[in-house]
Amino acid sequence: MKEFLDHWMPPNYSAHGGQLDDLSLYVHWLMAILFVGWGLLFVFMLMRFRRSKHPTAVYHGTKSHVSKYAEIGVFVIECVLLFGISIPAWSRWTTRPKAAANPLEVRVVGEQFAWNVHYPGPDKIFGKTSVEHVTSSNPLGIDPTDPHAKDDIATLNQLNMELNRDVVVRLSAKDVIHSFFLPNMRVKQDAIPGMEVPVHFRPLKTTGNETWEIACAQLCGLGHYRMKGQYRVDTKADFDKWMAQQTPVVASISQ
Repeated sequence: MKEFLDHWMPPNYSAHGGQLDDLSLYVHWLMAILFVGWGLLFVFMLMRFRRSKHPTAVYHGTKSHVSKYAEIGVFVIECVLLFGISIPAWSRWTTRPKAAANPLEVRVVGEQFAWNVHYPGPDKIFGKTSVEHVTSSNPLGIDPTDPHAKDDIATLNQLNMELNRDVVVRLSAKDVIHSFFLPNMRVKQDAIPGMEVPVHFRPLKTTGNETWEIACAQLCGLGHYRMKGQYRVDTKADFDKWMAQQTPVVASISQ
């Protein structure tokens, strides 16, 4: 099964991705079996009840219980997929990591046509933001007078994360609906203006020399094709080194 998924789907590098891949595979196999089964049944009915063999109409229904048993079997399989796999997986997916697990929290704000990434800095508290402070050098509108904003870091189209550390991405948008899509992390969530939608996952592999793309899976305007970013997954040491090299937003605004 893993070889089948590896051949037809992007590599999975997230903790929850395996469950989503398995569920997708089970559903596709079920649909394939139903497609072939109902197709064969249709052909059988055409041949079995053709006019040349039954010139006179028969007004009583079939006396066979095969179709009933088949429907019950499909119902049972669908219940297993829904209650045995989908709902438990969704429950785990919607349960955010606890603060004691020290997740990396990041704000990602989509706009035409870029991804703005906001890190809270060492104090782990996001600085206040307001449209009044939005400028070309401060696209997130971070308030430079807020003490919690002094160590905040902002990047454009670049999201860095730490290996084996839960990530909580707080998604929002400035203008229209965008769709935050990380194929290798099995993450796709709409970013909606006026709302902050959290999405979380845990990377299980470093990026290395590869380039992983942040895509927008929603047609967000004529420049949609340009809305691309990159994300990296590094070891703790490399991630801490990268964070130390970044210039706080407040300092860059004042320069």
